[in-house]
Amino acid sequence: MRHLLRMAAHSARTNMHARNLAIVWAPNLLRSRDIEASGFNGTAAFMEVRVQSIVVEFILTHVEQLFGDAPLRGAGTAR
Repeated sequence: MRHLLRMAAHSARTNMHARNLAIVWAPNLLRSRDIEASGFNGTAAFMEVRVQSIVVEFILTHVEQLFGDAPLRGAGTAR
């Protein structure tokens, strides 16, 4: 999420602000097995993706409150 937040910081040049990033990344970050299993399409799939993007946008706009400012675990260490 912090990486996406860093990307959003460049939105003046890229037009990829939190909402656009959420729309693009939400289906991957919050994959719904219900949609995949039932073969949702059309309106049902659109509504599910809409909810996912709202959740991801909320997370992106509240990263510090949700995750604090501590470094990510494993950051800066070679594995």
